Amino acid sequence: MEIPLLRDIVILFGLSIAVLYLCHRLRVPAIVGYLLTGIVLGPYGLGMIQAVHEVEIFAEIGVVLLLFTIGIEFSLERLLQIKKAVLVGGTLQVGLTSLVGFWLAWHFGVARDAGEAVFIGFLMALSSTAIVLKMLQERAEIDSPHGRTALGILIFQDIAIVPMILITPLLAGVTGQQDHSILSLLLKSAGIIALVMVAAKWAVPYLLHQIARTRNHELFLLAVVVICFGVAWLTSAAGLSLALGAFLAGLIISESEYSHHALGNILPFKDVFTTFFFVSIGMMLNISFLWQQLGIILALVVLALLLKIVIGAVIPLILGFPLRVGILVGFALSQIGEFSFILSRVGLENGLLSGDINQRFLAVTILSMASTPFMLLLAPHAANAVQRLPLPQWMRTGIKPPAEERPVKLEDHLVIIGFGINGRNVARAAREAGIPYVIIEMNPETVRSEQARGEPIFYGDATRETTLKHARLEAARVVVIAINDPTATRRITEAARRLNPKAHLIVRTRYVQEVQPLYELGANEVIPEEFETSVEIFARVLHKFYIPRDQIEALVARVRADGYEMFRSLTPAAESVSRVKVHFPDMDISAFRLHADSPFVGRTLAGIDLRRKFGISVVAIERDSQIITNPDAEMVLKAGDILYILGPPQKVAEAMAGFVRTQNA
Repeated sequence: MEIPLLRDIVILFGLSIAVLYLCHRLRVPAIVGYLLTGIVLGPYGLGMIQAVHEVEIFAEIGVVLLLFTIGIEFSLERLLQIKKAVLVGGTLQVGLTSLVGFWLAWHFGVARDAGEAVFIGFLMALSSTAIVLKMLQERAEIDSPHGRTALGILIFQDIAIVPMILITPLLAGVTGQQDHSILSLLLKSAGIIALVMVAAKWAVPYLLHQIARTRNHELFLLAVVVICFGVAWLTSAAGLSLALGAFLAGLIISESEYSHHALGNILPFKDVFTTFFFVSIGMMLNISFLWQQLGIILALVVLALLLKIVIGAVIPLILGFPLRVGILVGFALSQIGEFSFILSRVGLENGLLSGDINQRFLAVTILSMASTPFMLLLAPHAANAVQRLPLPQWMRTGIKPPAEERPVKLEDHLVIIGFGINGRNVARAAREAGIPYVIIEMNPETVRSEQARGEPIFYGDATRETTLKHARLEAARVVVIAINDPTATRRITEAARRLNPKAHLIVRTRYVQEVQPLYELGANEVIPEEFETSVEIFARVLHKFYIPRDQIEALVARVRADGYEMFRSLTPAAESVSRVKVHFPDMDISAFRLHADSPFVGRTLAGIDLRRKFGISVVAIERDSQIITNPDAEMVLKAGDILYILGPPQKVAEAMAGFVRTQNA
């Protein structure tokens, strides 16, 4: 028996593979490929997909899983850190965009009455949570200032869709139990928020711990899926969006120590179902209508993008961020989002959208969504161009930045740019070591809170030379650049090297392909997170195979020195590892190489008496690639010998410390 849906799924994924391969070769973003697939397969294209409704259901699942994974990678603590972006930024963005959309629709006669004009403003205000967060996630910019601000505004938009839906019948002149509905919604929302807080703190961590103890993979996966869809269903039943519920479910699991394991289980499903979402969006585009009114629709797309860029750029300025962050946020939120489709259906049911206006809205929305990857690529270049203009100071630094302190008067100090996790760790280490340092950070909330704690931190955009000079970078010995914006990282590296040719520049980046460009711009050391964790793991593996510590350090140095190329191929091999394969409970075996200047050279094992001094024993010696097991106590040690020492880990560590001090004495 033929199953029509199965046939449609095969066609959908088959064409998606072909289109995505072509997009990959042409270096076109994958989201555009998905939209093109939907256009080709949809009812206005070749009409090859019959089960359109079923595809839309799968698309909803895709949005749920996408927002769920983003919630897992976030956390309640980090959400509270961006509460100002959610409450203030979100309110301003939705309010201003709705107001501008209302004025344009009313002034140019697009709307038949004020209610329809307000509704068009609502449609304009919403951006695409799914596309923007997916792109920011892929570009590793979720934790950047513009990524966090955009996320906060998008969360508010997802919440705002609910009152918009409730208000829509009133705009159409339909009266009913609206006051009762709004009060009921507020009560349900408060109950769900309380449930989320309790579940995140106690219920879910306990539940996942009990399930994890069974070591049953299927049971754990089912529990995660039930939490995801259960919370999404609760929010949907309360009148909130499925996507918001999925995000909250992710936040709940993010507070558990099993969040990474849960994320690994869900990711494959997310990738499959988000394909349905983007393809289903493309299926809605009427090609013939688009072709007939191409000029009008393109003009509307450009107008919508420009308006949302300008409004989106103003919000971060009001929040205290510099102009660069504002422009990046504006470009990220420039499209009209998928939840506008949901709102438009409510408008159609209440007679607020006519057929032609709805078709134009669909075409403008889909084209604006398709432009998002290109807008994100264009954003840094636009920010750089705008910053060269003779703008007022308040536009460059934000309307309410933290009060700027007097210029730093340090010499031979450390400059830390970016106060995320890496910046905090560097500052903590510098503080413990007594190294003078100063921090540059462009998140005003972080600056205020850390200044109150006594950190030598000030607010500023490090892409500007005046900010770097304020930190006395030209007199610094070391500069650490640890931010999440690749374009800004390159600009800061170039400026820092120009201001201080003698400084040692250490740059952190997410991806290994950024290494060579940063070296060319003047960085002394570039540390890509993509491989640095692997290097650390590999070093510990070598230690457990009894490779001498100096060999491990030399290998790691070679890996880093050639831009991690050796680590990618891993063809150069270290010297032969030990053949010692005995495991002793509560014991450790470490390898020590004797250098020519070691005072142990020329002495016997009995003479150095490691057993009496440290309670450890030499179980083997490697000499000239030969392993000598159970060496005689009268055996004379030579330069180049590798001693394999057995003993309790603490005793071995003490012996190693003494051994190194002796060799360096």
